[in-house]
Amino acid sequence: MPDTFTTQSLFYALLGGVLPALLWLWFWLKEDSDNPEPRGLLILSFFAGMAAVMLVYPMEQFATALGFEGLDLLIAWATIEEMMKFAMIVVIIFQTSDYFDEPVDALIYMITVALGFAALENTLFLLEPISRGQALVSFLTGNLRFLGATLLHVIASSMVGVMIGFAFWKSDFMRKIAGLFGLCIAIALHTAFNFFIMSETGPDPFAIFLWLWIGAIIIIFLFERLKSRHTS
Repeated sequence: MPDTFTTQSLFYALLGGVLPALLWLWFWLKEDSDNPEPRGLLILSFFAGMAAVMLVYPMEQFATALGFEGLDLLIAWATIEEMMKFAMIVVIIFQTSDYFDEPVDALIYMITVALGFAALENTLFLLEPISRGQALVSFLTGNLRFLGATLLHVIASSMVGVMIGFAFWKSDFMRKIAGLFGLCIAIALHTAFNFFIMSETGPDPFAIFLWLWIGAIIIIFLFERLKSRHTS
């Protein structure tokens, strides 16, 4: 790894990491255009997702130092990342109850923080090959992460938002149980993706990406169901 990174390489890494995430965010916010969330809170959520990466990294290093390995390490990493993304939303959004007033809100904010997380994570993945002048590697890495890891973060975090959304009209206790259940699903999905994408004998990566796109279609369907429950 290079000892230093030039301003130009950092710019291109940010461009390759953040721009795809912003395109995804534009798509999801367009789905909520009928009753959009405050722009300031969305921006704050996106940057909170980016900040979560910096908090997650030392925690994952600590998990590795504790001796976790194999599947146990993948579960630990997925748990740390999904819990941190959720914690950001709890601190920022759920404490601002005036703006958490319809079932789809939890899903919107979870997607936003997930994309912020993916944006910085992708930037860090791109920084080394770009600094080394490996244009083809950078292009392939950016596109694979656009298709794979970015979508994974959206789908995993969405499950938390979906569960909370469907429990929106329930008691506070039931919303917490729903959020916990969604978090468990997110961790399981994240772990499964990492396991199969890193396995030498696992399925073809593009088969995994196909399943992710199917998952995205399911999330869009659930998104529309939550929107229809606004007046339930």
